[in-house]
Amino acid sequence: GQADVTTDAKGKQKRVYRRYLTPWEVFVKLPNAGRYLKPGQSLRALKLKAGTESDTESARQMQEAKRALFADLNPGRKSA
Repeated sequence: GQADVTTDAKGKQKRVYRRYLTPWEVFVKLPNAGRYLKPGQSLRALKLKAGTESDTESARQMQEAKRALFADLNPGRKSA
């Protein structure tokens, strides 16, 4: 998405995004996005899969998978 760039008194620039896009939304906007898929996959099938869960549910599952991965990598540490 487009970002507005603001500059503070010290000259530091900050980007403020007015619209957020999911990776899926960015991907399907590519010209001929289907050509980047593995053989046997289709945009239609991926769209159906993308619609089966909310962005929040998908993010929750990703966080759980990351916790499990890091627990395996650091068996002595407890996760928060």
